Amino acid sequence: MSKGNRRQENDRANPNEEQAYDEKAYRRARARIDAMQDDQWEDGVYEDGYDDLEMDMYDAGYDGEDYYDDDIDYNASYDAMADSAAMGEYDKKRKKTKQSHAKERKRSANRQKTSTRFGTQVRQRKWADALITVVALLATIVLIIVMVLNVPIIRYEKTTGNITTTQQVSVLKYWKLWQPLVEQEGELSKASYDSTVDLNLKEDLEEDYTDGLDLDQIIEGQYTILFLGMDESGDLSDVNWIFQFDLIAGTLNILQIPRDSYMPDYASYSTAKFNSIYSSGQETGVTPIQRVVNAIEDCFCMYIDCYVKLDCEDIANIVDSIGGIPITLSEEIVYEADKVLPAGEQVLTGEQSEWFIRFRHGYDEGDIGRVKAQRIFLAAMMEKMLDMSQIELYSVMTEIYNNKWIATDLSLEQISMIADFASERLTLDYVNVFMVPGEGAYYYPGDGSAQSVYSIHKSATVDLLNGYFHPYQNEIYVDESAIVELVPEGSYLSTVYDDTQETLEDINKGDTDDGAQ
Repeated sequence: MSKGNRRQENDRANPNEEQAYDEKAYRRARARIDAMQDDQWEDGVYEDGYDDLEMDMYDAGYDGEDYYDDDIDYNASYDAMADSAAMGEYDKKRKKTKQSHAKERKRSANRQKTSTRFGTQVRQRKWADALITVVALLATIVLIIVMVLNVPIIRYEKTTGNITTTQQVSVLKYWKLWQPLVEQEGELSKASYDSTVDLNLKEDLEEDYTDGLDLDQIIEGQYTILFLGMDESGDLSDVNWIFQFDLIAGTLNILQIPRDSYMPDYASYSTAKFNSIYSSGQETGVTPIQRVVNAIEDCFCMYIDCYVKLDCEDIANIVDSIGGIPITLSEEIVYEADKVLPAGEQVLTGEQSEWFIRFRHGYDEGDIGRVKAQRIFLAAMMEKMLDMSQIELYSVMTEIYNNKWIATDLSLEQISMIADFASERLTLDYVNVFMVPGEGAYYYPGDGSAQSVYSIHKSATVDLLNGYFHPYQNEIYVDESAIVELVPEGSYLSTVYDDTQETLEDINKGDTDDGAQ
């Protein structure tokens, strides 16, 4: 490549560096060649200088040995050699510049990475600071709410019998104690039991035995609820059930008291039937529901923790609120001419459920036939409710409370705990149903009338209570019960109802003589 061509190529590659090429690099190379023209060959300057120049030329792409050729005019090649040396100097400078630029770009990239990392760390630190601030704020709010909810700022009044007590309670405590449906019947009056002797508890119980629930109960380990279903008048209790939850064993025992049970010392004088105790019982100075509870505790030696009372028309509302009751009827039921329930599988509406549980005239056993039919209904309803989720159950309970379809002294907390226990631990085969042993008889009140009643078999009843309804108490004796037999033992005409135990699972499957109609 000629000198001019090399300059043109250099101009194209580096147009801004032409001045540096012409003046500086060229003069340095030229001075070195001029030094070799001085007569200094003997000192080896030429060789050394030429060697250095040869290296410059070699770096520029020339073969240094050509310059030893005797046929070459070294003077004529000075310009080419200088030009080549200048090109070598320029390439070195260019290479150094590129390296410098590369290092600068690398440093710039490193600074950018460092800046990016720093920026990221700053942003992360800002987010962390913001999160900490939000969490601290929320924690403060929660702490304030908890403090407010636990400060005794609400006046709470509770009436038990004729005694009203007042106390300041917190919002949380008020919610736990709140009994929104207690106004209709009032609070039960419970005796104070100071020792295991008063409660007749078994001696082999551990001192600190507990069921794990913080229920306001008379006897630890069990919780007993009285359920009354009233007739259309609201005065007579057609459905009388005692639900006793064994919270430790995880079972539920239900005792059915026939509405016509003979109770001459507690019921009305005109009928002497259990269902009249509520409205026209002999005990005075107490609420109607308390009168029924007192009769049960005296006759059956059972401690009632709370009650639930349901009017006839509200049964239909509750059944409709849970979507009806799937049930299988073994025979047709004609409640009235235009109110007929066919045999077979069906879903009872609220109104149809009312027909079913109140129907009795078509049964050969009369009221006992109705008691058995109520077992079938109870099994079907409990199966439906056990299949419901807790959210669905709470929704139904909210609707019941809002519409005041029941009367009860249960608090919201107690209902919640009982519902959780039932949904988590109970199955139909752990629910046993019993009817008070007895037989049919006639009572003559002295006014010329005759009342069809159910005479309780006292000894068989006491045995039943000791076997299934006193899990944490000592056995009771016959003379401890206030039951009065219309038909005395030894004169019984039938003992067929002395053993009526069934599980709801058997009843629901129809695998029972007592449950099937």
